[in-house]
Amino acid sequence: MEDPETYMKAMLDIDSKKWQESMKSKMDSMYANQVWTLVDSLEGIVPIGNKWVFKRKKGSDGKVETYKARLVTKGYRQREGINYEETFSHITMIKSILKFLAVQHIATMRYDRWM
Repeated sequence: MEDPETYMKAMLDIDSKKWQESMKSKMDSMYANQVWTLVDSLEGIVPIGNKWVFKRKKGSDGKVETYKARLVTKGYRQREGINYEETFSHITMIKSILKFLAVQHIATMRYDRWM
């Protein structure tokens, strides 16, 4: 079984609940550890952005033991002269967090069909 390459593939995966739990755990941990501070974007500068990376960790018997989700920065989008030589951390706009939560909620909804 291959690991999902995108957020959407993880949400459509048979183990989507496990991926959601892993992402929620990661977000809760980052929030509890005050990993980020919300700041205003600089005028004319587009934030680099980030994405989720998913990995199934298997035991010596080959069975999946844990589901790991990491939030990583899209470093390939850096431009020399803007923040190329600096160390930085994730910058997330509140509307991005709200969109993430909305998509996660919609992906977990169950629909019953009445005829």
